[in-house]
Amino acid sequence: MDTSRTEVGPRGSYQLGVSRPALEIADLPAPEEVFGVERIGPKELFKYAVGPSLIALGISIGSGEWLLGPLSVGQFGFVGVGWVITLSIVLQTLYNIEHARYVVATGEVPVLGFGRAPPGFLFWVPLSVLLIFFSFIWGGWAASAGQGLFTLFTGRVAETPGDTAAAQWLATLLLVLVFVIAALSRVVTRGLELVNWAIVGFVLVVLIILDIAVVPASIWWEGFRGLFTPARPPAGITATELGGLAGFAALASGLNWYVMNHYRDKGYGMGSRVGFIAGLRGERKEVLASGVTFPDDEKNAGLWKRWYRLLLVDMWGVFFVGAFLGMLLPTILMTHAVRLSGEIPTTETVPVFVATVLREEYGGALFFLALLIGTLILFSTQLGIFEAMVRNFTDGLNGISPGFRRLVEGDPRRFYFVFMGVLIVVIAIVIRLALPVRLIQVSANMSNLGALIYPFILIYLNSKLPRAARPSMWHYAVLLIAAVFFGFFFINFVVEFFTGEALVVF
Repeated sequence: MDTSRTEVGPRGSYQLGVSRPALEIADLPAPEEVFGVERIGPKELFKYAVGPSLIALGISIGSGEWLLGPLSVGQFGFVGVGWVITLSIVLQTLYNIEHARYVVATGEVPVLGFGRAPPGFLFWVPLSVLLIFFSFIWGGWAASAGQGLFTLFTGRVAETPGDTAAAQWLATLLLVLVFVIAALSRVVTRGLELVNWAIVGFVLVVLIILDIAVVPASIWWEGFRGLFTPARPPAGITATELGGLAGFAALASGLNWYVMNHYRDKGYGMGSRVGFIAGLRGERKEVLASGVTFPDDEKNAGLWKRWYRLLLVDMWGVFFVGAFLGMLLPTILMTHAVRLSGEIPTTETVPVFVATVLREEYGGALFFLALLIGTLILFSTQLGIFEAMVRNFTDGLNGISPGFRRLVEGDPRRFYFVFMGVLIVVIAIVIRLALPVRLIQVSANMSNLGALIYPFILIYLNSKLPRAARPSMWHYAVLLIAAVFFGFFFINFVVEFFTGEALVVF
């Protein structure tokens, strides 16, 4: 990827919203200019343009797909659960596109863009960062990956206090590995893309082969039918349990925006004029405090259509397809494991349930293969989430604080890597507080809170973009549907959290 950035031209400015500085105006660059190629053909598309959604997919194929989805399906079956998964994936894909639309049109990441909505950045930027941290600081993915890694090394499930402590130290080492990956990258976004290409590609290929080899055709059909057949949720399941599944069925429902920063760092549209966070091996690179947008003219309208088509390919061709397969393949494997064993997974056993059953039925090789898949899935999730917490905090400070920009001397890396080290210590402490799956269920339902807030801010922001970039009315309708769907589950979660009883039990 060409890591250079084109300069902003003297085309004036445009005040979008309130509180934040006016956006400078410059022409949209052509995709070929940004990616340093003569034309964008199929090869160039996958080599240069596809990528940000892959990072989102690496997070997506994780706790929802490997833990919460299989847990719900293992306990209740596909009927009444599957359609919630599919609807969540569709709504989240459309929701992601709307956040990415703003980033591509302005080069401004969501955590800063929200500051343009009333009452302004002093309210929205700190609140948004706080919501990210409150939702994801619990480190359930790292803890679950540590459990899987412990079992992979020792051949047994962590049961004693000593085993649990060892698994928690392994989880901490995985966080350190995230630091190493970011530090060794020239552009952090590109480093994350390459790691996720390897992990996601390996996981999906191996899962397809494994499912074809051991899962009966009847369960494949049951899974497909369940994912597309609307039905009443199964008796006994609570709205909070469904809400955890819906919240993490694809990415993080209402908080998906936290990973859309990568469209800026990838250089999509006006992101190519704003800057990116470099790794320690990369060149020193300043990230502009404010965004840049394009003028309303025929030339830029044509270029916008090209960038928007690339965005749709990235989201529907990679994220949607991958998220759907990432949910289908583990859940049908879990269904097969439940029927083989005659047992039901619990929050305590779900991280290694499938692997344990496969060992009893097919031998040790599949046991270790399933553990490896689970560990890689959960590590890719922690990789994206952990880095995104650091990235959004860094971007937020860089965008609203002149003092911060003076402190880092225009190089956000000076803070980014120090803060990442601090966060490793914090999460290493937090993961010792509760069971990993319990931590993830809290995170999933907190993600649904975002759906009661950010769709409305996004409607406000995107309605003020240059005319060529503005959504049509049906896009606004989708945002409102997402707010109702995910918000319903969050309200149920709050009631159960404070009263101990679910508001809705089916």
